[in-house]
Amino acid sequence: MLFSRFFVTLQREIKMQTMNTQNTPVHIRLWHRDFWLMSFANMMLAISVYILVPSMPVWLLEKEKFSQVEVGLAMGSFALGLFLFGCFCSWLVQRFRRNRVCIYAIMGMIGSLTILYYVQGLKHDLIEFWIILLQRFLLGATFGLAQMVLLSTLIIDTSESDKRTEANHSAAWFSRFSLSLGPLVGLIMLNYQNFDAVLLTAVVSSAVAIVLILTVNFPFRTPSDSLHIVSLDRFFLPSSAPLFVNMQLIAVAIGLLLSLGLSERFYGVIMVGFLLALLAQRFVFRDAELKSEVVTGLILLLIVFILIYTRPLPIVWYVAPLLLGLAVGIICARFLLFFIKLSRHCQRGTSQSTYFLGWESGIALGIGLGYAFFLNDADNLLITSMVLTAAALLMYNYYTHRWFLTHKNR
Repeated sequence: MLFSRFFVTLQREIKMQTMNTQNTPVHIRLWHRDFWLMSFANMMLAISVYILVPSMPVWLLEKEKFSQVEVGLAMGSFALGLFLFGCFCSWLVQRFRRNRVCIYAIMGMIGSLTILYYVQGLKHDLIEFWIILLQRFLLGATFGLAQMVLLSTLIIDTSESDKRTEANHSAAWFSRFSLSLGPLVGLIMLNYQNFDAVLLTAVVSSAVAIVLILTVNFPFRTPSDSLHIVSLDRFFLPSSAPLFVNMQLIAVAIGLLLSLGLSERFYGVIMVGFLLALLAQRFVFRDAELKSEVVTGLILLLIVFILIYTRPLPIVWYVAPLLLGLAVGIICARFLLFFIKLSRHCQRGTSQSTYFLGWESGIALGIGLGYAFFLNDADNLLITSMVLTAAALLMYNYYTHRWFLTHKNR
């Protein structure tokens, strides 16, 4: 009798440990041609946006003579644009062919970049502020629609039903790499060429994404009977609001850091940190307790800000981006899986869009706030980032994690 009770208790504990670990299985069958193409399309699309992060503010400040508040508003307006087409996303992908919706949205991105290229060529006169504000808003709107369709529909459609969580997890890494690759390419083009070259590279990157999507066949699907023009489907998951806010705090803190005018070397070392994060997920956090990954990542993020604030030594500019890439990699990967586990079976695409909106809008807001309020004031910027990260850590440790365990559906 005692042995049977012990055996039942042991089984229960093993089951709970399995549910609360970081292990995400890897299936070689997931990595077929179509999935590779869509993942690279995802990365190229994100690169075309992140390539402007370090270069466009420099152009606006030095060439166009915009004030720091105007630059901050322009960069931050991208965050608002991300939400513009979200409530129409479900209707668009059901009313029209979903791959075409994504392609037309990317063409809209190319159009907004072309407008910027044209006004940049008007060197005889300064550009009016409202044109830049509108261009950034439209770029955010078209990028938001393209990414929501790509993440919530196209990538999922290329994967078998039992491997879709792994597909979401893996494809997200490709867009995550753009946080390093995009600014790195943008700074190289700006320093060795000019801002025109940056814009042309962004256009080419978007065009490559279109070509990759066109090479994948997506069969037509009959729209559902209950089709609404405006809905939250494939747009926003209301039940994930605490997780959304918690992640935005982290993203804003990182966005503030990106407004500091970092070097090519800094962004290059971030990529090394991303690779370390992939190894850490596979070996360090494989069977760790569920809370450990986010808590560790936030502590590392705090260390990054403290190092830059208190130790302005050459070695810091290698250690800080390395830890930043490691922290962002393990935090974002875990938050993405949290959003998926909060969703019901028919809400997987919605969870992807919610995660995307929380992260990208937070980064854009942080960059905008950094230029508007902390230009040439790195100390106060870093203090603000530390406060936001500490608030995110306290919120996650004492509220969000327990809330998630109570409300998860998977």
